[in-house]
Amino acid sequence: MTIANILLVAKREMLQILKMRSFWLTLLILPAAVAIGPLMGESLADGEPTRVAVVDRSDADADAALAARFQMDETQYLLRELSRYVLRYELTDADPGASWLEQGRWYTPQDIAAFEAAGGIEAALAKIEAVRPDGVPTFDIPPHDYAFIAPPPALLNAPADGFAGAARALFADDTDADHPEIVVLIPEGYPADTRIGIYSSDEVRSTFVTKLQEVLTIDLRTRLLAEAGITGEQAALVQTIAPTLAIDTPPPGGGARETLLVRSIVPIALAYVLMMSLLLSGSWMLQGSIEERSNKLIESLLACITPEELMYGKLRGALVVGLMMISVWAGCAAVAAYATQGAIADLIRPALEPVSSPGIIAAILFFFIAGYVGISALFVGIGSMADSMSEAQGFMMPILLIILLPITFLLQAILLGSDGIVVHIFTWVPLWTPFAVLARLGLGIEAWELIGSGVLLTIAIVGELVLVGRLFRASLLASGQKPSFAKVIQRLKRAPGQG
Repeated sequence: MTIANILLVAKREMLQILKMRSFWLTLLILPAAVAIGPLMGESLADGEPTRVAVVDRSDADADAALAARFQMDETQYLLRELSRYVLRYELTDADPGASWLEQGRWYTPQDIAAFEAAGGIEAALAKIEAVRPDGVPTFDIPPHDYAFIAPPPALLNAPADGFAGAARALFADDTDADHPEIVVLIPEGYPADTRIGIYSSDEVRSTFVTKLQEVLTIDLRTRLLAEAGITGEQAALVQTIAPTLAIDTPPPGGGARETLLVRSIVPIALAYVLMMSLLLSGSWMLQGSIEERSNKLIESLLACITPEELMYGKLRGALVVGLMMISVWAGCAAVAAYATQGAIADLIRPALEPVSSPGIIAAILFFFIAGYVGISALFVGIGSMADSMSEAQGFMMPILLIILLPITFLLQAILLGSDGIVVHIFTWVPLWTPFAVLARLGLGIEAWELIGSGVLLTIAIVGELVLVGRLFRASLLASGQKPSFAKVIQRLKRAPGQG
């Protein structure tokens, strides 16, 4: 074998794949997804709150109590998100002593009232802006879940026995985009009549019903206390007394589960990318091999080079194409991590930490290339036996199932944090070793396992190349002959030079 001939075949294989439109389409899918994904997410997100109208025929002012309660819950959620944002980006100098700078705090009605009295979210954002350094994204105010609006006249004037029909007619009217989506009817006999009607154009969330029931329950209890002679501050104390909760949680991104997920993003993505790029480049390589056999180009090639040079040239060309795709995708991920802002960048930056050391990078390159060569050799062997794509797919299907199904379960187990015996077994089976090792980098893998599985994988690939080389040599010129299983085994046993 000569290196020059192998490089010549590799160059030809690369150019053949680069001429395919499917290659460029596949190559650009990920960059397009990275660019369009955030825009699509914003356009598909439903930022409009659900409109709620309360028809209170009892004059009990329950509508105002409901609106105040929902507003308080949304402000409480806003304070929690603001606190996480300030702690994540170390902006605690914005307003020392403010309640929204305290992590894990369960905000009370008094905290919310003080926050609103100090100017609310506008005042808080102004203080944050004064200390926010360049490169730190601005805080995105969470959208409101519900908006309480005035009931339309059709509901106010509807009789009790026809109220349901009036509400349904309102929901069916597409000409008015501002009509309520949920209608709450408080009957005239309330609080003696405790039957509250809820009418909705869609499924009602359980959280809405729970809050509605809680507010009206407090109102009913307050009225009962008043009838018993307990009023004023005593009644308010009975209704509002509650324990003070102190919540101790890890900082944003610091929880055990969250840390595990973040650390596993890049390793599992590497395993998925290896699997996806192998499938793509393998199909392109098969297509090229079948075209060479059908066009009788194999005879011309073998007149100039040996079968081994042709096989190794194909493997090298496929490997270069695969690494080219992965380099483009990795570049897009790096741009998303370091040249953009927002949630995607915040997620990718810490996810790169477990794969940033020189030793881990060397391990990634070794297992990635070894996995690519090992699986690509199987495709080369299939391409030497098949005369058509349908015949090649018949050979490929059982092999792909043997490779992909266990890998799918393996990646799911690692994503769930499992490090059981099955994961360790997969690490030592050469067919699945590259995927298992790459995926386990986020969980942590012992150095002896890394070295031992790498040595075993190298030995297995060397043996595989010897066997596939025999199959490749024996099958190249046997066009039109469908090899049986016994014939394949015979070709694998046949040493080079035998008849």
